[in-house]
Amino acid sequence: MTGLLTILILLGITIAIWQMVKIFDLAQANRDTSQVANDKDNSINAYLMLAFLGFIYFITIISFVLWGDLPLVSNSASEHGPEIDRLMVISMVVIFIVQTITQFLLHYFAFKYKGEKGRKALFYADNDKLEFIWTIIPVIVLAGLIMYGLFTWNDIMNVNEDDDPLVVELYAQQFNWKARYAGADNVLGMANVRLINLDNANILGLDESDPNAQDDIITTELHLPVGRPVLFKMRSQDVLHSAYMPHFRAQMNCVPGMITQFAFTPTVTTAEMRLNPDIYQKVRNINKIRNENSKKLQAKGEEPLDRYEFDYLLLCNKICGKSHYNMQMKIIVETEEEYNEWISEQKQFKNSLVQN
Repeated sequence: MTGLLTILILLGITIAIWQMVKIFDLAQANRDTSQVANDKDNSINAYLMLAFLGFIYFITIISFVLWGDLPLVSNSASEHGPEIDRLMVISMVVIFIVQTITQFLLHYFAFKYKGEKGRKALFYADNDKLEFIWTIIPVIVLAGLIMYGLFTWNDIMNVNEDDDPLVVELYAQQFNWKARYAGADNVLGMANVRLINLDNANILGLDESDPNAQDDIITTELHLPVGRPVLFKMRSQDVLHSAYMPHFRAQMNCVPGMITQFAFTPTVTTAEMRLNPDIYQKVRNINKIRNENSKKLQAKGEEPLDRYEFDYLLLCNKICGKSHYNMQMKIIVETEEEYNEWISEQKQFKNSLVQN
């Protein structure tokens, strides 16, 4: 009975809508149904273009006021970080100026030269001078940005061996990271995924016969001494990953079957970054949200959320699988003394193997 009543109600609604459509069509019978825009239509569209231009500028201003000062943009923690930030700011300023001018001209001309009865469009076949101007200016600007970026990139990638960089391998696999330190000799031992042997805990495929591999140290946490250059060698066990360390302005793909590298010098310890006003406020806001959610969980009899504490992170910036979002490693930047104390407590590769 309920089903039949539902069908009757839907049928009645359908008939009512059909009748309303017929009445609307009859009411419009004497109106102009021409598909050709008249002066009134063109005028309305012209003013709508100006309104949309105002809307674009309004949203832009609001975005700058509310989200223009992002902590990550100004709080780099590597020697080359400020140069990357400067390049980013210059690029954004150029884009903003060009966008502002072009959008204004686009919408203003649509308003000024709106269609009017009796007005004929000017046939303008070509203008070599104008075409030269709008071609050469973008070429010069883009060439300048590219050259600036190229010099910055070369400064980052050219590692000076005389600086005695700390050599660390970042090993990626779905869905975790491992770090391998070169040990006292600062030379990484040979490794290959075909040499992985889980039975004796050779999880990274190190060549057990290579003398340089004996003092290598494998960890699940990345410790870096502040002020010392670090040369990262990167491998992937399975798929394409991307080692991304946002606060250090560092990113490099980890490609199966080959070794890639990246280098930087950390300049701010973890403890110092935690005291940064921007970071401090960010952590405070996160913990405020967590406290509110914890109260809801406790009301249900569940465990509260842990308090958030800032740490540098190594992330994967490639969508490498279903648990990609959780592929991260904590990075701790500390003094040389603290780093030396920590590394001395870690087990060397030769002592970590399981003897069968």
